[in-house]
Amino acid sequence: MAPQRPKGAGALEKGKRPALSPAPVTPGSTELYAALDLGTNSCRMLIAQPKGSGFHVVDSFSKSVQLGAGLEKTGRLSRGSMSRTIQALRICQQKLRRNKVKRMRLVATEACRRALNGAEFMKRIQRETGLRLDIIKPEEEAQLAVISCAPLVNRKTENLLVVDIGGGSTELVWIDISKVPRKDRAHSIMRLHTGFQQAVSDIPAARVVDWISVPLGVATLRDQFSDVEDDAARFALMSWFFEENLTDFTPYQSAQPQENFQIIGTSGTVTTVAASHLRLKRYDRTKVDGLRMTSEQIDRVIHSYLAMGPGGRRADPRIGQDRSALIMSGAAILQALMRCWPTDRMSVADRGLREGLLYAQMSADGVLEDGTY
Repeated sequence: MAPQRPKGAGALEKGKRPALSPAPVTPGSTELYAALDLGTNSCRMLIAQPKGSGFHVVDSFSKSVQLGAGLEKTGRLSRGSMSRTIQALRICQQKLRRNKVKRMRLVATEACRRALNGAEFMKRIQRETGLRLDIIKPEEEAQLAVISCAPLVNRKTENLLVVDIGGGSTELVWIDISKVPRKDRAHSIMRLHTGFQQAVSDIPAARVVDWISVPLGVATLRDQFSDVEDDAARFALMSWFFEENLTDFTPYQSAQPQENFQIIGTSGTVTTVAASHLRLKRYDRTKVDGLRMTSEQIDRVIHSYLAMGPGGRRADPRIGQDRSALIMSGAAILQALMRCWPTDRMSVADRGLREGLLYAQMSADGVLEDGTY
């Protein structure tokens, strides 16, 4: 399956249901918002309340459901994976009802996009849980990943690459903010929630140079090389294969070393590598989110993963049993990215689609205050 890109810069299609709730809310509202991300590997949800220029998390949920298990071979979601997902979504529905959440956006991504029975499964979810999930397109997924990372954009950054490594796909977005005043650069990224093609305006805006959705994530890449028994050989093959899928990405062809370039990585892979680098005994989001890691530090952690072997990775508390089977495919993607781009550092983002969904809803409703995120 070829990487997906938009015509032009990837704005949402006319007539498409917007990602944002259209009804206005009084600024300063205490109403709760919810965002649910049903991915290839995990089902995750946040319930939050607007607070200043951000939000305060009231409740959350995360469960590995392995929805995409077997999808590469059959093209369909399996009975077992759908049953696990339904069970997880019932818990989400209970949390939404208990917190009396009325404003929400619930989405499904790559596994449901690719599965022949993806749309049918959405109907089953609504029938059995009462929850209505939308299967979003790659361009919207990329938009949401980008705006979730806006608070981490450095004022000195002029060119930005946001990378979201998912279970079934990886989104890359290259953004030029060199014409935006330094104090407004994070805000210019937030404004991309309306689409990658911005309306003509006198206000300097972030410009999306190019973006791509590669249909390879930690689960799908692992599945393609599951027949390679040697750990190190499988890792090397995965990394080079992923890089081959970037050849249509314009910045890949023309990227030269440049000043004021920032790469932000958002995914469980990136945060796990960061936690290993910090040698955390227990995961701490406050220490991981916003951390900057060098290429050398990332390589050191990846080599330690290889030295551990499958058994050692399963026993490592920073990786965990659920992620141990996926960490090397994620590390292969991460190493390929650091090999390609003109920087020796990556900013770590413990945030993603759920945060993007919350920011998009709250921004559209006008309940976020202006200011530094």
